[in-house]
Amino acid sequence: MADHHDASDEFKDELQPTVERSQFGVSKKPKNPVVEEFRAPMTSSELSKGPEELTEQRGTKVNWRVFVISSLLIIAFSAWAMLTPDHAASTMATTVAWISTNLGWYYVLTVTLVVLFVLWVAFSKEGSVRLGPDHSRPQYNLVTWVAMLFAAGVGIDMLFYSVTGPITQFIAPPAADPESAAAAQDAVVWTMFHYGVAGWSMYALLGMAMGYFAYRWGMPLSIRAALYPLLGKRVRGATGDVIDIFALVGTVFGVATSMGIGVVLLNVGFASIFGFSEGLGLQIALVVVAVVMTIAACTSGVDKGIRIISELNLWSAAAMMLYILVTGKTSFLLTALVENIGRFIFTFPERTLQTFAYQDDGSEWMASWTLFFWAFWLAWGPFVGMFLARISRGRTLREFVIAAITAPVLCDFLIVSIFGNSALKVVMDGNSGFAQEAIDSPEHGWYSLLEMFPGAPFLIGLATLSGLLFYLTSANSGAMVMSNFSSTIPDPSQDGPKWLRIFWALLTALLTVAMLVAGGVTTMEHATLIFALPVTIIAYLVMASFSKVLRMERAEREGRMNRRRATAAHGGAAPDKTWRQRLAQLRSYPSNKQVARYVDKVVHPALEDVAQEFMKLGYHAELTTTPNEQTQIAEHALVVYIPEHRNFHYQVAAVEAPVPMFGARSMSREIDVYFRLEVFTQTGTEGYDVMGLDREQVINDVLDRYEAHLSFLKYSTEHDSASVLTPPRPATGVVPRVDAAGQPHGAEPEDQDKPKVD
Repeated sequence: MADHHDASDEFKDELQPTVERSQFGVSKKPKNPVVEEFRAPMTSSELSKGPEELTEQRGTKVNWRVFVISSLLIIAFSAWAMLTPDHAASTMATTVAWISTNLGWYYVLTVTLVVLFVLWVAFSKEGSVRLGPDHSRPQYNLVTWVAMLFAAGVGIDMLFYSVTGPITQFIAPPAADPESAAAAQDAVVWTMFHYGVAGWSMYALLGMAMGYFAYRWGMPLSIRAALYPLLGKRVRGATGDVIDIFALVGTVFGVATSMGIGVVLLNVGFASIFGFSEGLGLQIALVVVAVVMTIAACTSGVDKGIRIISELNLWSAAAMMLYILVTGKTSFLLTALVENIGRFIFTFPERTLQTFAYQDDGSEWMASWTLFFWAFWLAWGPFVGMFLARISRGRTLREFVIAAITAPVLCDFLIVSIFGNSALKVVMDGNSGFAQEAIDSPEHGWYSLLEMFPGAPFLIGLATLSGLLFYLTSANSGAMVMSNFSSTIPDPSQDGPKWLRIFWALLTALLTVAMLVAGGVTTMEHATLIFALPVTIIAYLVMASFSKVLRMERAEREGRMNRRRATAAHGGAAPDKTWRQRLAQLRSYPSNKQVARYVDKVVHPALEDVAQEFMKLGYHAELTTTPNEQTQIAEHALVVYIPEHRNFHYQVAAVEAPVPMFGARSMSREIDVYFRLEVFTQTGTEGYDVMGLDREQVINDVLDRYEAHLSFLKYSTEHDSASVLTPPRPATGVVPRVDAAGQPHGAEPEDQDKPKVD
């Protein structure tokens, strides 16, 4: 024991002055209990308390306030729309006219800022931050992940607008002569623009924010958790409930609008195939089918079947596109597709900020097209964003954003261009009757286009099947997300109660029927534009919150760069090893039993010595041991509590790794895997293996990490910037000394705020 106590003496003199020299401490002043209770976190250490402050229980429970208020709002609107449909339709039309005239610029500006923000995140240095700990890796391969991205954000409404949109912009363009070459060039591009980068940027914003806080900080997968850095504990109370109500009501209207457009379209297909009578009765029957499918998925445990359906709709849509491309005007369609994509790219900045302020009917056109789609994406943002977050754990922010605004968008472009240019070619060849039908009755125009292809009955059947699968997938997944928004769920991998999913499926169906009664697609467009307005506020709050936490990430990264020791090639500060240790490790691939013995004989005693020495010097230190059933190797974590700052965390845990097929390790292939003994901090692994170090080297590595942590705290405090909602603490320049309890002299005990050690 004398040897390692001597080692403690070596670092004893260095350790205490380091605490006194650091500038991250501030003297305490009397606090206003109310203000302090709800103050937003200002440092990453305070942010780490989020999981405890956001959830009071372990299990899932219904948030009754959000559930009841949201339900009453939707029921009241549905009753109003069904009992007084004419009054409801005229009132919403008047409201939309006012919004488009007075607030159209606000929608345009909001979406533009969202696009710029997600691009800034992707291409900044923080783009390498993962949705999870630094050592986490994606669950799905790239092809599967991209396919799931596409399935999440595409609904049957795209099929509806893929024909009527381009023809309308050709016959009645917003800023060109009707039926001119200029109008033809822009006709399809406008629809591509409305289904392009802007909508997926909104999905990416909310998805990466929810996924980041859920998987990197252990908070619930929710909008309110994404606002915790900005609003603090307020998100757990009434403020958070209001946010969830906005998100939930917007989601319900967005999904109801997509379902309503879907039944209007499918109504024609089923009538054509089976000879049913078109009208409200068949539309309501299709809504009932969606509800029955959702209930079946919840009650019979066939959620896997729903996932299979969501994959099948991709294949059916691909088959439909290929059939039209091969049997239609193949050369024209491919040529037009290339030109459409090029024109979209080069005119995107102009279109993004286009408000048609100098056109007499500019606000009317904006309300019918651009503003409606922007509102649609805002309403769908929380819905699709949550799904994208669920499937993207382990991805970097850069991967997430770039994939979300490119791969699915290209698929959208393919659908819109093939359908739109096929319809546009028919009109340009002189079929004005088809053009008028597509404008006056888009659902009939879509099926009329299909009837012009060889083997029309087969194509109509395939198209109806594809539309039905899109429709059913949106209805079921929408009900699941609504259930999550109206619940408190600590575990990001869990969902809300199944009975709640059934309830929201029924309520969404009621709202869909109400809007069909009150005027059909036009009323749905108006309702979406109105109820998406509060969601714009959420978008701004999320951008402010996420930019704040990325500043914390930047501070931590820059703080780590201030280490006094050399940085290893893999990014972690590896401990010094003798040349014999390094050479021996090249041939070493220990089993879990060997690693477990080493941990018991070397690592645990070394951490015990350091913890005891920290406590002798007046620090509040704690060493915990946690069994790991998977590796059968206990994990040891040393935590040194630093009041009001991120605690020092040094954890040693075994990680299974494959034996490489090259180099010295490949000289023996008796086993396929071995175990690395890696060092973890609060944000994940540091990437190096301490197996084989002696006790003195382990102790020195702990101290190296501790000094780097103090350097990070100093840097992050100097560069931390406050916001209006998070004013800085008044600094006095006095650095507190630490007493025996680990608290600054004169401070009240803060055990209730002490984070738990997992």
